[in-house]
Amino acid sequence: MNYLNENIDSLHKKLKDGEITADQLTQDTLKGIKELEPKLNAMITVVDDAKPAEDLDLSNELAGIPIAIKDNIITNGIKTTAASHILYNYMPVYDATVISKLKDAQMTIVGKANMDEFAMGSSSENSYYGAPKNPWDLTRVTGGSSGGSAAAVASGEVVAALGSDTGGSVRQPAAFNGIFGIKPTYGRVSRWGLIAFASSLDQIGVMTKRAADSAKILNVIAGSDEHDSTVSEKEVPDFTAAIGKDVKGLRVAVPEEYFGEGVEPAVKDLINEQIKILEDNGAIINKVQLPHTKYVVPDYYIIASSEASSNLQRYDGIRYGYRAKDAKNLLDVYVKSRSEAFGDEVKRRIMLGTFALSAGSYDRFFRQAAKVRTLICEDFDKIFAENDVIVGPTTPTPAFKIGSSIKDPLKMYANDILTISANMAGIPAASVPAGLVDGMPVGFQIMAKRFDESSIFQVADFIERQNKFYEKIPTGLED
Repeated sequence: MNYLNENIDSLHKKLKDGEITADQLTQDTLKGIKELEPKLNAMITVVDDAKPAEDLDLSNELAGIPIAIKDNIITNGIKTTAASHILYNYMPVYDATVISKLKDAQMTIVGKANMDEFAMGSSSENSYYGAPKNPWDLTRVTGGSSGGSAAAVASGEVVAALGSDTGGSVRQPAAFNGIFGIKPTYGRVSRWGLIAFASSLDQIGVMTKRAADSAKILNVIAGSDEHDSTVSEKEVPDFTAAIGKDVKGLRVAVPEEYFGEGVEPAVKDLINEQIKILEDNGAIINKVQLPHTKYVVPDYYIIASSEASSNLQRYDGIRYGYRAKDAKNLLDVYVKSRSEAFGDEVKRRIMLGTFALSAGSYDRFFRQAAKVRTLICEDFDKIFAENDVIVGPTTPTPAFKIGSSIKDPLKMYANDILTISANMAGIPAASVPAGLVDGMPVGFQIMAKRFDESSIFQVADFIERQNKFYEKIPTGLED
């Protein structure tokens, strides 16, 4: 089974009409994954014994639909590695809340998707299991850190996948692979069972070819959770109600900082074409400023690395995962296990965060970064007082060549400059395909005020219906 021309509606109809059984759908999906994996490397684990739920309720449109899960989301009885050597053999004994909710909806988990180690990266090249390949050009990155999830959806291995987004890790790979990806509001979806990178920024998101499919899945995984006190008690609206609407009268803000130095001219032109489409159909376009955008990259890397250095201290070679074999005492176990099993990018961020939190640096770095974060939030509050959504490019460039930036961390960090702000402010944001530049997909980013994912689905679905990018087939898999 290849899902390039399928969506949840079409698969549900085939199941309901008896054109295919859920067992056949699962087996065909697994067969399709195994055919494509030698080229893509999008999965760390394929669930060979995956089976649809018993007593399938086909009045539920998600029942029997296969889905892939980023490998930093805990799955009971399915190996979960976070793409790290230190968790290479970790077998969870419980499900993350989002997994329990997907199982309640009778979706079938068929694979754990490749990613940057502990979600740290912008290209998925930091995976212990090797980089996944972009289905549009196998010599290019998929983006990070949810690169495997994005490649699996874009290539047609699956119709949907979960990712996680700490600084753009759902939206950036969605843009690079020509699919839709949404990071909900911080607190809309439970993080219980998500292996922590930066706890005040992490959020689980959804990746699909069509916005409507993500709306259906977000309907299921959103909502309160007794295991996660950061999840909002707010009522979850039906996000599919936003699908099919027009944009007349919608107030759309366009920040000039998102079209500045570093953004390729061809990317700007393509994004401006999408904005013109919105304007021609009745949206009100307002030019605005987000003056603290220039500080978001350094600010993010101080806060995210500080939280990472704290969160990753639990991987000590004692409780689970990798343990160095030639350790002579307890300190040796800690030092050698972490030195041998963490990758370079993870070590770099742990050291940066530990330094920022140290007694002599806390006031100079972490405290200042927290103050700047407040200013970034205030920038967005001012814009959303007079506008419904903010739009712009998702990334400054299309996907780059594998290996071209991995040795230059500062260059790599700059790739996230347009996506990080949404995580710092805790607002929802998504990327929808805008078109192609030099044969590679470019993403159109849409942000909205906290807990207003519906406006994002409204605009994304409208853009989809205008440019029909979902009809395009990735060219990298052609023989």
